Amino acid sequence: MPTPIVLTLREYEPTRFRPEQLPEAAARLLHTHYHEQVDVQPPSFRTQGQWQLTARGWIGYIPLTAELALSLQPKTPLVNLFGMLEVAYNLQSFRFLDGLFDAATLDEFYERLAHILARRILDRLRKGLYQRYISQADRLPYVRGRLDLQPMFQQPEQVEVHCQYEEQTGDVEENQILAWTLHRILRSGLCTEQRALPSVRQALRVLQSTVTLQPFAAQVCLQRTYNRLNHDYHPLHALCYFFLDERGPSHEAGGRQMLPFLVNMARLYERFVAEWLKANLDPKYGLKIQDRYAIGSSGPHFNIDLVVVEQATGQPRWVMDTKYRTPGATPSAAEAILIYPVAPTRPLDQTVGAIRVRSLTFALDWSLDAAGQAFLSTLHV
Repeated sequence: MPTPIVLTLREYEPTRFRPEQLPEAAARLLHTHYHEQVDVQPPSFRTQGQWQLTARGWIGYIPLTAELALSLQPKTPLVNLFGMLEVAYNLQSFRFLDGLFDAATLDEFYERLAHILARRILDRLRKGLYQRYISQADRLPYVRGRLDLQPMFQQPEQVEVHCQYEEQTGDVEENQILAWTLHRILRSGLCTEQRALPSVRQALRVLQSTVTLQPFAAQVCLQRTYNRLNHDYHPLHALCYFFLDERGPSHEAGGRQMLPFLVNMARLYERFVAEWLKANLDPKYGLKIQDRYAIGSSGPHFNIDLVVVEQATGQPRWVMDTKYRTPGATPSAAEAILIYPVAPTRPLDQTVGAIRVRSLTFALDWSLDAAGQAFLSTLHV
């Protein structure tokens, strides 16, 4: 396919394009399929006769047609974005991720990560796929495993015997997740022949000789049990979770279906802060993530982003809510602590009854670890 023209947007920054840059059909498709990710304002006197597009807190790559695509760039430095992804998706075990930090664009980063996954899967294929025994039942011309006598009594004329047996196979969920992820990567349209595409194709082709291709949701990659025979699948599934989770709606582009690569920055920020705190809080504290709280026995329920509790008593110490917003946002007094990536224009520090309500910053525009330590120090003030 021809290389598309790429229009670039940056988070929350309205950007205008001439009608010849953004045809109406492409703008209509963008509004129909990606209105949650991009705000589309049609040409008018307010926009000086141009299309005005604003990325709504999502970053990534949207293929619109064979000739046109959108690149949604973060306001966060790319090196910190990669650091957030490492922490949020538990990818620190991929020591070689350091080499990704010189990627100049998000789609380049996506392709490098896809290449890493494909090469690791090929390494596992050379060692042999993980296999498990699965129960089977069939009619056979010989005895295998345990005889099932009841159907034999019911059909005595049958020459074949009914058997129940265990069969070792590599067509198991651990490997099916890998195959489905590679399949989705191939359909993204973001990989090139010069870097990732040959490895991704090769790994998928070898896998499909053993593994059934079937769809999986991202959640199936989480909280899996591993043993000494498949412990190296853990980081592979963590990376699969990233590829399966961070995507948006799809549409027909250029005669074939292509998948966008989209990251919800508000959700990534929430997940990153939670995982960073889990690893760095003082041991005397515990952390509850997305804690469900009910008001009264039959009242409404609320999901609280983060609750820090004292380990000794189980009592909440801090109730926190992450707010990934534009720098000019003004906090509301709805939570005990509101966490922002950029200091709000009007910081909040008030007392409501016996509860102190304030806004704090876990910054994304400098070293993430240093920003995290600065956040912890202000938390105790």
